[in-house]
Amino acid sequence: MSANSLTLPTMTRVAWPAQRVSPLLRSVVLAFAGTLVLTASARLQVPFYPVPITLQTFFVLVIGMAYGWRLGAATVLLYLAQGALGLPVFAGTPEKGIGLAYMMGGTGGYLAGFVLAAALCGWLAEHGWDRRPLTAAAAMTLGTLAIYLPGLTWLGVLFGWDKPILAWGLYPFLPGDLFKIAVGTATLPAAWALLGRR
Repeated sequence: MSANSLTLPTMTRVAWPAQRVSPLLRSVVLAFAGTLVLTASARLQVPFYPVPITLQTFFVLVIGMAYGWRLGAATVLLYLAQGALGLPVFAGTPEKGIGLAYMMGGTGGYLAGFVLAAALCGWLAEHGWDRRPLTAAAAMTLGTLAIYLPGLTWLGVLFGWDKPILAWGLYPFLPGDLFKIAVGTATLPAAWALLGRR
């Protein structure tokens, strides 16, 4: 039994079967569509307490689960490459800088975490975690942790561990992240239910 036989089809494979188009073309279209979603979500702010939230981390996790770990991670890497080339795809660009200089700043660790989170959530989705509310919540939570770990580590390296790293980079965002996990928990299994009815 091959390793691939142990995995389940992702949401995009069910919604858009590869037989209808070249698998390479399908992957390229999905990857560029994903980068457009990530760029748009970096710009949108939702009023929330104690700080406004963007939906970018939510879409990083959802793209990973909808695309699978390979295409999900590749999509986020393509998005980061666009930013590294100077395209204003990140939150606060170009006002707060562009390119590699922006990526080496305080948000750099979180951006690296995007890749880890998309890959992790994609792998979990390929094992069915996005199909039921409880496992979808667990996948979203693990993906969020995969963003925070390198994000907070890089903040500590950049500014020093004597600074209030958790107060800067974790505590204000937890309520918004709990909200995003709740939304993902509700929407992912519902999307699968809709696909099943199709």
